[in-house]
Amino acid sequence: MYEDEQRIISSDFIEDFDSEDNENILRPKQLSDYVGQTKIKANLCVFMQSAQNRGECLDHVLLYGPPGLGKTTLSHIIANEMNADIKMTSGPAIEKAGDLAAILSNLQSGDVLFIDEIHRLNHCVEEMLYPAMEDFGLDMVLGKGPSARTIRIPLKKFTLIGATTKAGMISSPLRDRFGVICRLEMYKNDELAQIITRSAKILNIAIETQASVEIASRSRGTPRIANRLLKRVRDYAEYENSDIITLKIAKTALKSLEIDELGLDNIDLAILENIIKKFNGGPVGLDTLSAITGEDSVTIEDVYEPFLMQLGFITRTQRGRVCTKLAYDHLNLPMPIDK
Repeated sequence: MYEDEQRIISSDFIEDFDSEDNENILRPKQLSDYVGQTKIKANLCVFMQSAQNRGECLDHVLLYGPPGLGKTTLSHIIANEMNADIKMTSGPAIEKAGDLAAILSNLQSGDVLFIDEIHRLNHCVEEMLYPAMEDFGLDMVLGKGPSARTIRIPLKKFTLIGATTKAGMISSPLRDRFGVICRLEMYKNDELAQIITRSAKILNIAIETQASVEIASRSRGTPRIANRLLKRVRDYAEYENSDIITLKIAKTALKSLEIDELGLDNIDLAILENIIKKFNGGPVGLDTLSAITGEDSVTIEDVYEPFLMQLGFITRTQRGRVCTKLAYDHLNLPMPIDK
């Protein structure tokens, strides 16, 4: 029934190549322009300055947290602050050990290698990464059988930045080789409002403070979603021949996009309404919920449920999913007495 790829408030949603270029334009280039993640910024500032004073590369960095919080942006900022070139790839893209060897051997001294979704690295590739991270060497096997021998190819010193949305899926040996581990937190509304105001200036559209706050409150704590909603609201403003995004335009646009005041869309609401109206608020098994909504069970568990649980609208029990009083109140439905 629903496709996550079409959800404008999905933090994994990519519209097209043009919009992806716009997203790159909106990304800050310096740590001073990066809004939010105050503790991480303060620590990184110390680590980078100290490394530069010693004339060394920054220690390897692991960034983890939900999608859309700025892991890729932060990796570019680290490279810029360290005056280094950045090479980008992803875990699934490195299929063979030879692919990793080619990437590592082409790195120059001080370069930053960014691996997105690093938890999806092939096991053999991951093992080859260990000596590269620790000793800046690449162990290669030449020949086969009794005549096979191992040689170590020296690498130039580099900084590896790994990003993942699932830190628990990273093996302990790999995680232990990162010297700096940062967990990105969800953003507060005032921080998102600052990001929206900054992005509007880059997009050459004026925006009222109240409109920034309104968009921020519906952005699910995620800068990527905030910027995407801003661009869609901008379209409505231009359609209305307005050179400024007002609170009225923002509310009208978000209503047309079917995004409510908490950032829930029609898919989220359908999940809640089905649990409440068809199953008296639950409990409902995941497979049953999948069948009545037409969504894959993995998609429900990984995409929709986390935010609904963050809001306190549903809870997981051994018997299934249950809607809380907060969900009933949000939908303006009476809660059964026996609940």
